[in-house]
Amino acid sequence: MFSKINMFFIIFLLVGFVINSTVFTVDEREHAVKFRFGEIVKADYSPGLHFKIPIVNEVRKYPNRILNYGESQERFLTGEKKNLIVDYFITWRIVDPGQYFRTARGDEILAQQRLSSIIREGIKAEFSRRTVQEVVSAERSEIMSGMLIQARQRAPELGIEVVDVRVMRIELSDEVSDSVYARMQQERARVAAQLRAEGNEDSERIRADADRQRTVILAEAYRDAEIMRGEGDAGAAEIYANAYTQNPQFYSFYRSMQAYRQSIGGQQDVLVLSPDSDFFQFLQNQFGVVSP
Repeated sequence: MFSKINMFFIIFLLVGFVINSTVFTVDEREHAVKFRFGEIVKADYSPGLHFKIPIVNEVRKYPNRILNYGESQERFLTGEKKNLIVDYFITWRIVDPGQYFRTARGDEILAQQRLSSIIREGIKAEFSRRTVQEVVSAERSEIMSGMLIQARQRAPELGIEVVDVRVMRIELSDEVSDSVYARMQQERARVAAQLRAEGNEDSERIRADADRQRTVILAEAYRDAEIMRGEGDAGAAEIYANAYTQNPQFYSFYRSMQAYRQSIGGQQDVLVLSPDSDFFQFLQNQFGVVSP
């Protein structure tokens, strides 16, 4: 009885071992590569149940998902031979597991190192064509676009696809920071001096235009005033002439009274005139006739 149970148990174990040795499953998140004595037989398995020959075949599996790799504190030279410290990361995935095994022996660390080498060459190429100021101030999308194009061109030789490359941070080394900041200060000072000079030029132009307008306005006002004064004097002379023609004796008397008022009456006034002068004609006689 017990011997039969043991026999069935042994047969069950043997069957399980044979099934386990001849059958393997591929998950949707995996790539599978089947080898025959170390040589790749097939590498394009779809998800599901597959078979293999025990001992002859070996199956290795690799992730079929997006992988991340980050690198920090990498130094790159710009076109001015200045050092910049760059932090970046790469997202990638395996698309050809057979080629991936041939080039990186299926080692993820080795694949990341070779991929990082490709990215470093791309960053080096992009930075070497730019100055420090251009790298710091330029749009990063332009730099990353150039790096991504170069990485995608060379990544298929590793059996992988580069999904994206991102530069997280660009820092100036200590020896570059001072010179860059000094150059930026000089540039800002130059721009400020230029703006100040342009402002002074505009100010002088506005002031000159205002002075010119003031001179023109004063000249026109003086001209108009003289015209009005002349017209007034002409009007007054015409009135005086009309008055004189109507009553010459009264006009002569009125003008003499005005002359007396302006010349006689002050305490310090002194007149040296002959007594029989025409100036005193109305003081001598009410009719303006000098008495004998």
